[in-house]
Amino acid sequence: MTNEELWQLFPIEISEHKKYWKDYYKEERSTLKKILGKDLLQIHHIGSTAIPNIPAKPTIDILIEIKDETDIERFIQKMQSAGYIYSPQPKNPAPHMMFMKGYTQQGFAEKVFHVHIRYSGNWDEIYFRDYLLSHPQTAKEYGELKLKLAKQFRHNRDGYTAAKTGFITKITNLAKSRI
Repeated sequence: MTNEELWQLFPIEISEHKKYWKDYYKEERSTLKKILGKDLLQIHHIGSTAIPNIPAKPTIDILIEIKDETDIERFIQKMQSAGYIYSPQPKNPAPHMMFMKGYTQQGFAEKVFHVHIRYSGNWDEIYFRDYLLSHPQTAKEYGELKLKLAKQFRHNRDGYTAAKTGFITKITNLAKSRI
């Protein structure tokens, strides 16, 4: 499928915050720990579903930090055997991988996950999440921005993501400056 066809089947949908998103994360974290074993260094709930009281796409974003010596081919096989779709990410930090679960030929499943894979480090997503958790007004502003952009870019994921980037970068840099 082309990106345009995928974007029609999987539009940008924003909903009010759901308390059960935290439970979805915990369940998937447990599954991922069993699957990945010794390759897993840390696992983090990131993205808007990790921030109480703000609207979000109902997709649980997870950031996994792995060991430098992880056998990447074996890692990919483990994730695929657990039902994840492998998505190479050449523009993301090494090891340039993301995995998705919850995408069907009919659209989104009840539970949708994006798992971002990184080697150990100080990741912007964690700074951004932590800042929003400790600054509810900024989190509210971000939620309002997401609602506005979802209407404008309902069938254009790249446009939606690009339009949020300035806000995310500004807040992430602010968070880093306060360390």
